[in-house]
Order: sequence, then structure tokens, then C-alpha cells
Amino acid sequence: MDALLAPLAQIASLIRKELLALIKEPASRAILLMPVLVQALLFGYGATYDLRHVPYAVLDQSRGAASTELLARLDGTGVFVREATLTSSRQIAQVIDQQRAMMVLAIPPDFEQRLAAGQRASLQVIFDGRNSTTAGVASGYVGAVVADYSASMGTDGLGIAIDRRVWFNPNLESRWNLMTGLIAALSMLQTLLLAALSVAREREQGTFDQLLVTPLTPMQILVGKALPAIFIGLIQSTIIFLVIRFWFAVPMAGSVWLMYLGLLTFTVAAVGMGLSISALSLTMQQAMLYTFLLIMPLMLLSGLLTPVRNMPEALQIATYANPLRFGMNIVRRVYLEGATLGDVWRDFIPLLVLACVTLPTAAWLFRNRLS
Repeated sequence: MDALLAPLAQIASLIRKELLALIKEPASRAILLMPVLVQALLFGYGATYDLRHVPYAVLDQSRGAASTELLARLDGTGVFVREATLTSSRQIAQVIDQQRAMMVLAIPPDFEQRLAAGQRASLQVIFDGRNSTTAGVASGYVGAVVADYSASMGTDGLGIAIDRRVWFNPNLESRWNLMTGLIAALSMLQTLLLAALSVAREREQGTFDQLLVTPLTPMQILVGKALPAIFIGLIQSTIIFLVIRFWFAVPMAGSVWLMYLGLLTFTVAAVGMGLSISALSLTMQQAMLYTFLLIMPLMLLSGLLTPVRNMPEALQIATYANPLRFGMNIVRRVYLEGATLGDVWRDFIPLLVLACVTLPTAAWLFRNRLS
């Protein structure tokens, strides 16, 4: 019996030692508690398919009591927020292209007359299909409101027919929305990690101090560290792009060169973040830990799975420090919508600001971070 219990007691002692080491060290306690707490909060607030804010525009050519009541019911849900009242069908493309509205409700001139005559009246609802999941959920919400209004008129939901149109993704294929976002998202994972490990590796091996005493300036070191990571990031984006375009046959509507200009700007900003992490880290283990802690919030707050507009206002503000949000928006709009530089130039500004902040910060940390 003693021969059996002795190994178990030794294992128990080792387990106790490891647990005490984890609990007594402040850094270990923070690693055990903080990431899971932060990620749980982010998932709860950021990763939700519930629609809380659906901006829409209306083209009411009927202007009768029936259309007014229907729109009042839509506005009364608390989900649909009217962003624009259109006067011409030519304005529909503008509000959807600029992402001012997720959907446009077009009411024909004879809407009220047909309902009064007991005939079937029609509505046209145009959705922005660049986020297929959101468009599908919004379509269901609209259908429920219209069916409820139609039933209140004693037609049992048969009095109003909805003609649905989806732009940029006619069949609401989730693959189109998800995989075009992955052109930026998947490359960022490797790019951020490679950049984060570059300086930390040399610092751990003891060669970084030798590099600092060479004639190279911190900015030259920065360029030498950044360019390989940028090059690898663009190669990875190219591989993903080719798979999406030719294997999954997702049609591309825009300019390849504009998409790559957006990817280049995005990758530079991501590498700047990675090099800043690397300059702050004393070991490769620290760099990997900081990177993995950062990747999950960047993914959740990018709009890859759920729209940024559905997130709480505080998280929406936080997304301005997330290069993935803007890089992915450029890729999606150029790929699916055929957007031009005039359409997406605003998304370049946060990326350039992030690059201009993180890269000089990394260069300064190269020289001033104490080992």
C-alpha cells in the first residue's frame, strides 16, 4: 500500500507546488483571470447576432395613411432607425453604397388604393448583402412587422407582398461575406505574430544589444524588421484571395490593385502593432502571450462576424484602434461592391494614423526599452 501511495503523494506535492507558483506570482494570477474575463465580456457585447440598430431609408411614393401607419410600426420596434427619407429611386444606390442604410423600403404609389380595394399590395425591400447574416435577420424582422400589420387589417398576412432584393450578394451566401473578410483577418494572425517575435527573439538570444551598437539607426532597424513581415502578410493575403476567387468562385466586382493598396496599408498598421509588442517584450514567451491576448479582441471588434453598428457605443469607439476593422471593410467593399478609391478613402485614414503612431513608437522602444 505504501509503495502505491508514495508516488501519488509525490505527484500531489508537485501539483501543490505548481498551483502555489501560479497563485503567488501576480503576473500569473493576471494571466489566469483577466483574459477570460475580458473575452467573456467582449463575446457578450460584441459577438451577437441580435439586431439592435438597423438604419434604413424609405421611399414612400404613396404618402397615405396605410404607409404612414406601417412605417410607424417599423419605427416603433426600436430596432429600425430611419436615416433618410428619399424622394427618388435614384437615391437608393447612394444610401446603400455609402452604408448609411442597411436596407431601403420602397412603397409604390398605389399601395393604399390596392389595400382599400381588397387587392394584394406590394412593397419592395432592398438589403445590403455585404453582411449576409445581418441582411437575413433584418429581412425576417421586416417580414414579421409587415405580417403583423397585414393581420391587423384582417387579411391574415395575405394583403401585402414583400419583394425582396439583395445587393452585392443576391443569394445571401454567408461564404461571400465571411471569406472576403478572411483575406485580411487570416493574414493578420501570422503577420502580427511574426512582427511580435522579431525583436523579442533577438532580445532573448542576446543579439539585439549588438544590433543597437551598429551604425544602423532605430528607424533603419525598424524598416529591416518590418518589411519581411509585410511581404509575408501580402503573400498570405494573396493565397487566401486566390482560393476564394478560383476555388470557391466568389465573383470579384472591383479593382485588384485597389484591394492590394488597402491590404498594404492595413498590413503596415498591423506590423506596427506587432513591432510595438515585440519591443515591449523581453522574451519570446511574453511576445506570444501579448499577441494571443490581442488577437481575440481584434477579431471580435472587427465586424468579421457581427456588424460594428450592433455593438455598444463604447466598443464602437474602441474599434477605431483596430486596423482589422478598416482593412476588412476596404477588402469587402472593393471585392463585393466594386467600390472605388473615392468610396473607401475614409477607411485609409485610421490605418495611416495607426501606422504613423505604432511604427515610430516601436522605433523609440527599440532604443529606450531596458532589458
